Amino acid sequence: MTRNIADIRRDYEGGRLDESQTPDDPFVLFDEWFSLALEKEGEDGNAMTLSTVDSQGRPHGRIVLLKGFDERGMVFFTNYHSHKGSELSNVPFAAITFWWPTLGRQVRIEGPVEQVTHAESDEYFSSRPRGSQLGAWIATQSVVIPDRNWIEERQKRFEQAYEGQEIKRPLHWGGYRITPEMIEFWQGQPSRLHDRLRFERREGGEWSRFRLAP
Repeated sequence: MTRNIADIRRDYEGGRLDESQTPDDPFVLFDEWFSLALEKEGEDGNAMTLSTVDSQGRPHGRIVLLKGFDERGMVFFTNYHSHKGSELSNVPFAAITFWWPTLGRQVRIEGPVEQVTHAESDEYFSSRPRGSQLGAWIATQSVVIPDRNWIEERQKRFEQAYEGQEIKRPLHWGGYRITPEMIEFWQGQPSRLHDRLRFERREGGEWSRFRLAP
Protein backbone atom coordinates (compact mmCIF):
# COMPACT_ATOMS: atom_id res chain seq x y z
CA MET A 1 0.00 0.00 0.00
CA THR A 2 1.43 3.37 -1.05
CA ARG A 3 -1.26 5.61 0.40
CA ASN A 4 -0.85 6.91 3.94
CA ILE A 5 -4.14 5.96 5.58
CA ALA A 6 -3.37 8.25 8.52
CA ASP A 7 -4.12 11.14 6.16
CA ILE A 8 -7.59 9.86 5.25
CA ARG A 9 -10.20 11.92 7.04
CA ARG A 10 -13.56 13.55 6.50
CA ASP A 11 -14.89 16.76 7.98
CA TYR A 12 -18.59 16.29 8.65
CA GLU A 13 -21.24 18.89 7.88
CA GLY A 14 -24.46 17.74 9.51
CA GLY A 15 -27.57 19.39 10.88
CA ARG A 16 -27.58 19.99 14.62
CA LEU A 17 -28.96 17.31 16.90
CA ASP A 18 -30.63 19.38 19.59
CA GLU A 19 -32.41 18.00 22.66
CA SER A 20 -35.10 20.66 22.44
CA GLN A 21 -36.02 19.53 18.92
CA THR A 22 -35.96 15.76 19.42
CA PRO A 23 -38.88 13.59 20.61
CA ASP A 24 -38.89 12.03 24.06
CA ASP A 25 -39.39 8.58 22.51
CA PRO A 26 -36.21 7.37 20.74
CA PHE A 27 -38.24 5.08 18.47
CA VAL A 28 -39.88 8.16 16.93
CA LEU A 29 -36.46 9.67 16.21
CA PHE A 30 -35.13 6.34 14.90
CA ASP A 31 -38.10 6.07 12.54
CA GLU A 32 -37.33 9.55 11.17
CA TRP A 33 -33.62 8.81 10.72
CA PHE A 34 -34.21 5.35 9.29
CA SER A 35 -36.75 6.59 6.73
CA LEU A 36 -34.26 9.21 5.53
CA ALA A 37 -31.47 6.61 5.46
CA LEU A 38 -33.53 4.34 3.19
CA GLU A 39 -34.03 7.30 0.88
CA LYS A 40 -30.39 8.42 0.84
CA GLU A 41 -28.47 5.16 1.29
CA GLY A 42 -30.67 3.01 -0.96
CA GLU A 43 -30.70 -0.74 -0.43
CA ASP A 44 -27.92 -0.52 2.17
CA GLY A 45 -29.97 1.65 4.52
CA ASN A 46 -31.04 -1.32 6.66
CA ALA A 47 -27.55 -2.84 6.97
CA MET A 48 -26.25 -2.97 10.52
CA THR A 49 -23.32 -4.43 12.43
CA LEU A 50 -24.49 -7.06 14.91
CA SER A 51 -22.07 -7.57 17.81
CA THR A 52 -22.30 -10.60 20.08
CA VAL A 53 -20.11 -12.15 22.76
CA ASP A 54 -19.14 -15.82 23.07
CA SER A 55 -18.90 -17.86 26.27
CA GLN A 56 -15.24 -16.79 26.67
CA GLY A 57 -16.18 -13.11 26.61
CA ARG A 58 -14.73 -12.54 23.12
CA PRO A 59 -16.70 -10.15 20.89
CA HIS A 60 -17.74 -10.98 17.33
CA GLY A 61 -19.26 -8.67 14.73
CA ARG A 62 -20.86 -9.09 11.32
CA ILE A 63 -23.23 -7.25 9.00
CA VAL A 64 -26.89 -8.31 9.00
CA LEU A 65 -30.07 -6.66 7.76
CA LEU A 66 -32.78 -5.05 9.87
CA LYS A 67 -36.08 -6.59 8.77
CA GLY A 68 -38.52 -4.88 11.08
CA PHE A 69 -38.88 -2.67 14.12
CA ASP A 70 -41.58 -1.34 16.41
CA GLU A 71 -41.88 -0.35 20.05
CA ARG A 72 -40.90 -3.90 21.04
CA GLY A 73 -37.51 -3.77 19.33
CA MET A 74 -35.42 -4.48 16.23
CA VAL A 75 -35.77 -7.74 14.29
CA PHE A 76 -33.34 -9.66 12.09
CA PHE A 77 -33.36 -13.22 10.75
CA THR A 78 -30.66 -15.87 10.57
CA ASN A 79 -29.70 -19.50 11.06
CA TYR A 80 -30.11 -20.38 14.73
CA HIS A 81 -27.20 -22.87 14.40
CA SER A 82 -24.78 -20.20 13.15
CA HIS A 83 -21.99 -18.77 15.29
CA LYS A 84 -24.12 -15.77 16.21
CA GLY A 85 -27.03 -18.05 17.07
CA SER A 86 -24.82 -20.09 19.37
CA GLU A 87 -23.41 -16.95 20.97
CA LEU A 88 -26.88 -15.50 21.55
CA SER A 89 -28.05 -18.74 23.17
CA ASN A 90 -25.19 -18.48 25.68
CA VAL A 91 -25.15 -14.70 26.13
CA PRO A 92 -28.57 -13.33 25.08
CA PHE A 93 -27.45 -9.72 24.74
CA ALA A 94 -26.27 -7.84 21.66
CA ALA A 95 -25.35 -4.48 20.21
CA ILE A 96 -26.23 -3.23 16.74
CA THR A 97 -24.71 -0.27 14.93
CA PHE A 98 -26.05 1.56 11.89
CA TRP A 99 -23.69 3.74 9.85
CA TRP A 100 -25.16 5.99 7.17
CA PRO A 101 -22.19 7.74 5.50
CA THR A 102 -24.21 9.90 3.13
CA LEU A 103 -25.97 11.45 6.13
CA GLY A 104 -22.95 11.38 8.44
CA ARG A 105 -25.07 9.58 11.03
CA GLN A 106 -24.65 6.60 13.33
CA VAL A 107 -27.09 4.85 15.66
CA ARG A 108 -26.03 2.43 18.38
CA ILE A 109 -28.52 0.12 20.11
CA GLU A 110 -27.91 -2.33 22.98
CA GLY A 111 -30.18 -4.74 24.79
CA PRO A 112 -31.32 -8.31 25.49
CA VAL A 113 -32.20 -10.62 22.62
CA GLU A 114 -34.85 -13.30 22.21
CA GLN A 115 -36.21 -15.37 19.36
CA VAL A 116 -39.39 -14.06 17.73
CA THR A 117 -42.48 -16.27 17.57
CA HIS A 118 -42.77 -19.09 15.04
CA ALA A 119 -45.61 -17.17 13.42
CA GLU A 120 -43.42 -14.11 12.89
CA SER A 121 -40.62 -16.21 11.41
CA ASP A 122 -43.08 -18.08 9.16
CA GLU A 123 -44.61 -14.84 7.91
CA TYR A 124 -41.26 -13.34 6.98
CA PHE A 125 -39.96 -16.59 5.47
CA SER A 126 -42.99 -16.82 3.19
CA SER A 127 -42.23 -13.32 1.87
CA ARG A 128 -38.68 -14.21 0.79
CA PRO A 129 -37.77 -14.98 -2.83
CA ARG A 130 -37.78 -18.70 -3.56
CA GLY A 131 -34.00 -18.75 -3.98
CA SER A 132 -33.56 -17.25 -0.52
CA GLN A 133 -35.99 -19.78 0.94
CA LEU A 134 -33.94 -22.60 -0.55
CA GLY A 135 -30.79 -20.92 0.72
CA ALA A 136 -32.00 -21.33 4.30
CA TRP A 137 -31.98 -25.11 3.75
CA ILE A 138 -28.83 -25.22 1.64
CA ALA A 139 -26.47 -23.13 3.77
CA THR A 140 -25.17 -24.91 6.85
CA GLN A 141 -24.06 -21.53 8.08
CA SER A 142 -20.61 -21.16 9.69
CA VAL A 143 -19.73 -24.86 9.10
CA VAL A 144 -16.38 -25.50 7.38
CA ILE A 145 -16.91 -26.84 3.83
CA PRO A 146 -14.34 -28.24 1.37
CA ASP A 147 -14.95 -25.88 -1.56
CA ARG A 148 -17.53 -23.93 -3.59
CA ASN A 149 -18.54 -27.06 -5.50
CA TRP A 150 -19.85 -28.57 -2.27
CA ILE A 151 -22.43 -25.84 -1.83
CA GLU A 152 -23.36 -25.83 -5.53
CA GLU A 153 -23.99 -29.58 -5.50
CA ARG A 154 -26.08 -29.18 -2.36
CA GLN A 155 -28.03 -26.43 -4.11
CA LYS A 156 -28.84 -28.75 -7.03
CA ARG A 157 -30.08 -31.48 -4.69
CA PHE A 158 -32.42 -29.15 -2.81
CA GLU A 159 -33.72 -27.56 -6.03
CA GLN A 160 -34.63 -31.02 -7.29
CA ALA A 161 -36.15 -32.07 -3.97
CA TYR A 162 -38.42 -29.00 -3.79
CA GLU A 163 -39.25 -28.69 -7.48
CA GLY A 164 -42.91 -27.71 -7.80
CA GLN A 165 -43.38 -27.69 -4.02
CA GLU A 166 -43.90 -25.05 -1.38
CA ILE A 167 -40.77 -24.48 0.69
CA LYS A 168 -41.41 -24.55 4.42
CA ARG A 169 -39.25 -22.67 6.88
CA PRO A 170 -36.59 -24.89 8.49
CA LEU A 171 -36.89 -24.95 12.26
CA HIS A 172 -33.24 -23.95 12.60
CA TRP A 173 -33.91 -20.64 10.82
CA GLY A 174 -35.85 -17.68 12.17
CA GLY A 175 -35.84 -14.26 13.74
CA TYR A 176 -34.40 -12.52 16.77
CA ARG A 177 -35.64 -9.37 18.45
CA ILE A 178 -33.32 -6.97 20.26
CA THR A 179 -35.21 -5.07 22.96
CA PRO A 180 -33.37 -1.74 23.29
CA GLU A 181 -32.20 -0.67 26.72
CA MET A 182 -29.93 1.99 25.20
CA ILE A 183 -30.16 3.92 21.92
CA GLU A 184 -27.54 6.49 20.98
CA PHE A 185 -27.84 8.90 18.05
CA TRP A 186 -24.66 10.38 16.56
CA GLN A 187 -24.58 13.23 14.07
CA GLY A 188 -21.22 14.17 12.56
CA GLN A 189 -20.18 17.80 12.95
CA PRO A 190 -17.20 19.91 11.82
CA SER A 191 -13.87 19.67 13.68
CA ARG A 192 -14.92 16.36 15.29
CA LEU A 193 -17.29 18.20 17.65
CA HIS A 194 -20.06 15.71 16.99
CA ASP A 195 -23.56 15.64 18.48
CA ARG A 196 -24.41 12.58 20.60
CA LEU A 197 -27.76 11.97 22.29
CA ARG A 198 -28.16 8.85 24.40
CA PHE A 199 -31.48 7.38 25.54
CA GLU A 200 -31.61 4.83 28.38
CA ARG A 201 -34.71 2.91 29.36
CA ARG A 202 -35.70 3.27 33.01
CA GLU A 203 -37.74 0.84 35.08
CA GLY A 204 -41.33 1.17 34.01
CA GLY A 205 -40.39 1.63 30.36
CA GLU A 206 -39.82 5.39 30.33
CA TRP A 207 -36.71 6.84 28.71
CA SER A 208 -34.01 9.14 30.07
CA ARG A 209 -32.07 11.33 27.65
CA PHE A 210 -28.51 12.61 27.94
CA ARG A 211 -26.12 14.59 25.79
CA LEU A 212 -22.66 13.04 25.62
CA ALA A 213 -19.38 14.76 24.88
CA PRO A 214 -18.12 14.11 21.32
